[in-house]
Amino acid sequence: MTITIYHNPACGTSRNTLAMIRQSGEEPVVIEYLKTPPSRATLKDLIAAMGVPVRAVLREKGTPYEELGLGDEKWSDEDLLDFMIAHPILINRPIVVTDKGVRLCRPSERVLDLLPNAQIGAFTKEDGEVVTDAEGRRVG
Repeated sequence: MTITIYHNPACGTSRNTLAMIRQSGEEPVVIEYLKTPPSRATLKDLIAAMGVPVRAVLREKGTPYEELGLGDEKWSDEDLLDFMIAHPILINRPIVVTDKGVRLCRPSERVLDLLPNAQIGAFTKEDGEVVTDAEGRRVG
């Protein structure tokens, strides 16, 4: 199975998601989307595959969201896509693509539903939150 992660190494959620993928025994294709942004068509396809509104993929924190006035409902989906292409930091992350689907993995443990081997053993996030116990059962 090919796994692709649209990753930002400065993001803890993205790092935790990547670590869970690797702990499952898979080595994903890692796309640092701030360095190599997806094309408009790819971004549109990812959002469609997730089955979510374009707004659901917009990141507010640490982005020009407020200064661009993106909370205003006047912006169409096409406009929002244009903004995300112009400012890739507006694309929320991490987005993971596998044969099982495409998902924005916030929180990071959402990736477990996409992995061929979700039994990753014990996993604790960087912030100390326990995700799975030694038997691979989800905690919490």
